[in-house]
Amino acid sequence: MRAADRKFDPSPEALSAIEVEWPLIEAELSLLDAEITLIHAADHGGPSPLDWRRLRRAEARVTRLAADLAARPAAFREVA
Repeated sequence: MRAADRKFDPSPEALSAIEVEWPLIEAELSLLDAEITLIHAADHGGPSPLDWRRLRRAEARVTRLAADLAARPAAFREVA
């Protein structure tokens, strides 16, 4: 790999931050998937009670993980 190519690679600090935030990122992706399911269901008779439950659970998970991440000391968020 050339040195010029390496300047675009993420730094170890950036990779560490992504690793710390990954549970929240994953939860946000699940929420997005639940929202897309609701939109798609609108064209096919409407969302089912299970679709709505999935959305509520995904929202709650995002909220919980965001609060947990925000409650961590800044030094831990950057290093962990």
